[in-house]
Amino acid sequence: VCIHRVRSCSSIRFIKSKYVCVCDKSALKFSHQQRLFRTSAVSCGQIVQFKLSDIGEGITEVTVKEWYIKEGDSVSQFDSICEVQSDKASVTITSRYDGIIRKLHYSLDEIAYVGKPLVDIEIDASKGVAPEEDVVETPPMSHEEHTHQEIKGHKTLATPAVRRLAMENNIKLSEVVGTGKDNRILKEDILNYLAKQTGAILPPSPKAEIIPPLPKSETEPAAPKDKAHKIPVPVTRPIVFSGKDKTEPVTGFHKAMVKTMSAALKIPHFGYCDEIDLTQLVQLREELKPVAQIRGVKLSFMPFFIKAASLGLLQYPILNASLDESCQNVTYKASHNIGVAMDTEQGLIVPNVKNVQVCSVFEIASELNRLQSLGSAGQLGTNDLTGGTFTLSNIGTIGGTYTKPVILPPEVAIGALGKIQVLPRFNEKGEVFKAQIMNVSWSADHRIIDGATMARFSNLWKSYLENPASMLLDLK
Repeated sequence: VCIHRVRSCSSIRFIKSKYVCVCDKSALKFSHQQRLFRTSAVSCGQIVQFKLSDIGEGITEVTVKEWYIKEGDSVSQFDSICEVQSDKASVTITSRYDGIIRKLHYSLDEIAYVGKPLVDIEIDASKGVAPEEDVVETPPMSHEEHTHQEIKGHKTLATPAVRRLAMENNIKLSEVVGTGKDNRILKEDILNYLAKQTGAILPPSPKAEIIPPLPKSETEPAAPKDKAHKIPVPVTRPIVFSGKDKTEPVTGFHKAMVKTMSAALKIPHFGYCDEIDLTQLVQLREELKPVAQIRGVKLSFMPFFIKAASLGLLQYPILNASLDESCQNVTYKASHNIGVAMDTEQGLIVPNVKNVQVCSVFEIASELNRLQSLGSAGQLGTNDLTGGTFTLSNIGTIGGTYTKPVILPPEVAIGALGKIQVLPRFNEKGEVFKAQIMNVSWSADHRIIDGATMARFSNLWKSYLENPASMLLDLK
């Protein structure tokens, strides 16, 4: 009777004396051991369901891409639990508790839903870490839980006062980059982020760290390569003929493309094309490439294209605007957050360089290097992928001379750049010379932008690139 009662009740902590009298010594000894085992299991702690809270941008579901822990592992607060991918960005979820992982609710590539349990964590109840309501099903998207998530590389550590300031201004801490110790978010970080969201012009970002010069053998420009026609190399992927149709759900960045392009279909597009003579810019870049390399930055043509576009947007701000859904109000954006379309393994993504209007060409190049590295690794955060006001797409890196770009709502204009070709052209004396020619294709929202405005902007942008020294007069 005693053994049966101990086994059937895990919370029993003593044995009544009336049962001892009917048991022999061996039975009593066994029941006592059984009691100790059961009691230790209860005192270990309570199971808390750690839920996937709101990661912003109206996201309701994500795909689990990688687990950093497994069942039975010990975790501490702010330890990485898993990486999830929404249709906008990759996000790393961090632990809110100290404890032991008891259950993973999803397998790799499964869809996880906001507000639903992500993992079960066993915590020490004696420490009083978890409130009572966390043990059972609780409403999702609590603000406290949200502060324990991180966008790739940025932990959301903050004091209660900073969290309150963020909550009062409806700012998600996961989108703010902290400048304090251990990436802690300070009051100044919240104010700077708020200034960016409201369109205030900020001072230039800190200069990139200067890297010591490389050995002379590494800094010397390589000998000019033979620019013979390159034969496209086929993708080296194993080809499998299964003989059966395969159906897959649309997820991740492809899902974002479906939503964005469906919205873009409502915009009446018009196109404008032109060709740019980049002969002088090609020479200038060749001179500056070794200098930028010494400073640790790879210099491409795109920083010049972006800066020239920003200078043009200062003269034609309607191209850096947005139109509301009712088509009653136009918002002119103070910040030039210029997006750059990137082809990655995850699909097409468009991160943007923030506040180009107050950045130098070198600062733009440094930021592009960072975005390209994160994009290749699939680690771009929400802040990198949102807030764009104008976009350039360099399709020429893959091939082609002209394309018809599609506007990314709520933006009103986009440009697509073709490949640079060496073509014969005539100079002022009628002589044939070798020119570096690039074609550009613009698309604009014809509801608020007319063809003449687009043409004038394109001509100004073209003049900056064909005579790069002229940009010095307008650089800030």
